[in-house]
Amino acid sequence: MEQPVKIGLIGFGTVGCGVVAVLNDNKDIISKKAGCVIEIAKIADPDLERKRPVQVDKKLLTKNAEDIIADPSIQIVVEAMGGTDPALKYILSAIEAGKHVVTSNKEVIAKHLSQITAAAKNKGVKVLFEASVGGAIPIIAALRRSFSANKISEIYGIVNGTTNYILSKMTNEKREFEDVLKEAREKGFAEANPKNDIEGYDASYKAAILAAVAYGADVKWEDIRFEGIASISLEDIKYAGEIGYVIKLLAIAKNEGGVMDIRVHPTLISANHPLAAVNDEYNAIFVKGNALGSSMFYGEGAGARPTASSIIADIIEICDTGAKAYYPALNKIKIKSLDEGSTRYYIRLKAKDTPGVLASISGIFGQKNVSIREVLQKETVGDIATVVIIIHAVNERDFRQAMELISKLPHVTKVCNTIRVGME
Repeated sequence: MEQPVKIGLIGFGTVGCGVVAVLNDNKDIISKKAGCVIEIAKIADPDLERKRPVQVDKKLLTKNAEDIIADPSIQIVVEAMGGTDPALKYILSAIEAGKHVVTSNKEVIAKHLSQITAAAKNKGVKVLFEASVGGAIPIIAALRRSFSANKISEIYGIVNGTTNYILSKMTNEKREFEDVLKEAREKGFAEANPKNDIEGYDASYKAAILAAVAYGADVKWEDIRFEGIASISLEDIKYAGEIGYVIKLLAIAKNEGGVMDIRVHPTLISANHPLAAVNDEYNAIFVKGNALGSSMFYGEGAGARPTASSIIADIIEICDTGAKAYYPALNKIKIKSLDEGSTRYYIRLKAKDTPGVLASISGIFGQKNVSIREVLQKETVGDIATVVIIIHAVNERDFRQAMELISKLPHVTKVCNTIRVGME
């Protein structure tokens, strides 16, 4: 067996501890598959006093990530910090020092993939990021290798465990958003500040990475349209269920004639669709290709050990000296604007229960080329009725204009929510 491959670990939080634990637990099998012993040479983290679920020799610990980058014996740097500052600096410094890099950091990859891979190509080192999307799900490897003979037409799925946990509990246990969010925090499925998850940032980073890998696209993250789940109420969950739908937060990436449609938003999907059965913190990703047809990947999308599993798989690939360095050829692309999109919608509004209200709404829809598929009048409290409307596919601009006019109708008291409909 060859000489040990030494790695430096930057970040000793949840993911970093997972890497240490899995390397310790599965040392023999990892060594056989890598063809060498993988040895942790240094671990950098600014907080070395915090109690952790794994124990390491204190001689390995440092508060300074530069100690890892400057160490000539370390061949692979594992970045497990998250965020872009100072993570990007450390990644680029490691590359400049001639070290391979493995990262689970979806934000830094989504925002700086082109810069990072250009630097790696220039220095002749490998940069891998399987763990940045889907935890233990090998979706990046599949897109890179297994599906390389395909023209990928569409990728969509559930890529954020926190929001899926919340929506699953709301659906299956009939609980309100804030109540489930509190539980998710207590169980560790949501951060103390869950903004990145519930507002859609996390899923948008992953959508950008999937698009970049699948289509060789130089995705500008700031051009991606994304929405979160904070507006989803128990009423929406209930009414969606009554008409045969389940609400999920979907990340979508499509190639439509050379124009990319990349977006993240809550979506009503058919209760018969496989994604409807993906519950709790699990992820599932669909890939459609012209040769493979449709393929679905399912598994734990986050957590210390699932994420560590993908990180170590990348380390093993780097240890394979015959493996070709991964430098995705990123081409300039156009991302479809909001006004260019077309989709179906679910609408929930409150209006006075008087004659002529639905006729007024239908009249505005007619003016804006919006075709109604279904109208349901739900609960009435006093003289105010809840109305649920499902419309056929419509241009997004026309839909927004129509809803603005409807919200101003004298008998419409509130437009409560609008949610896209798809995935029959």
